[in-house]
Amino acid sequence: MSDDQPNLSDGSVELRAHDPAETGAHSFDVERAGEPVGVVAVRVLDEGTGRLSWRLDPRHRGRGNGVRAVRLLTDWALTEAGQGGLGLSRVEALVPSDDDASLRLASRSGLLREGLSRIAPGSGERSATTGYVVSARLATDPPLSDPSTFRTLLNSFLPRKRAIGQMLIRDTAGRVLLCQLTYKRDWDLPGGVVEVGESPRLATSRELTEELGLEIEAGPLVLTDWLPPWGGWDDAVCLVFDGGVHDPGLLDGIVKQEREIVSAEFLTLAEVHERAADFTARRIEAALAALDGRGPAYTESGRGA
Repeated sequence: MSDDQPNLSDGSVELRAHDPAETGAHSFDVERAGEPVGVVAVRVLDEGTGRLSWRLDPRHRGRGNGVRAVRLLTDWALTEAGQGGLGLSRVEALVPSDDDASLRLASRSGLLREGLSRIAPGSGERSATTGYVVSARLATDPPLSDPSTFRTLLNSFLPRKRAIGQMLIRDTAGRVLLCQLTYKRDWDLPGGVVEVGESPRLATSRELTEELGLEIEAGPLVLTDWLPPWGGWDDAVCLVFDGGVHDPGLLDGIVKQEREIVSAEFLTLAEVHERAADFTARRIEAALAALDGRGPAYTESGRGA
């Protein structure tokens, strides 16, 4: 790792180095057209990782100076020591989750958002509900000029919504297959959370096999039901697929996953309302109506939008 700390420039912004021995970090004054606009720094945490920080004069914010400065500093920190850089393999920034301006700066500087570092109650001035967003760039990441980098950056901070796949299985008497679950009192349709990168339709069939030992291919999508935040869960989209009509003897072939399933039964709508949560009962009624062409194919908490 090089001890040299050169001045840096991208043709618009200049980084003028401080003495690392005085600051305890690789720190730079940021200048544009000869005028000071702020300070950026990278503090080496270990042989491979550095922690970025920045502070801009309020008069010079929103003009791209911070983005240019952090990009310059990041590129230098990740450049091999033999090529005049600091030789780090990773640089990261911890940005308060409620600091929107700094979060935008980090993303536009090429730092990928990795997650949230929470703060314990009583640790500093920020409340327990506020954390720090961890953003980072690796020496092995593609350059910012690579089109895939922009897509990867967007993917790292755009909203992600949980998807749940469920199957609507009926018997010849028109009853619906529901499961009694170990982790909640209310009964629900068979199915589960879709894994990252997994097809919702295939996920629904997979969950049915894992939880009940049944090999039923998910048919056409019957209903899309948006679930608002509830009971500690974030919001989600529930996709209900048609599982077809089967003989009631289907229950005889069930092999329960004991960790999640207590029992499974075909229930009438009256029994569904007795055993399921109200929003689950509404979803089932909406799915049956949509299947028969009597209702919308999209609902929110089982209600037509």
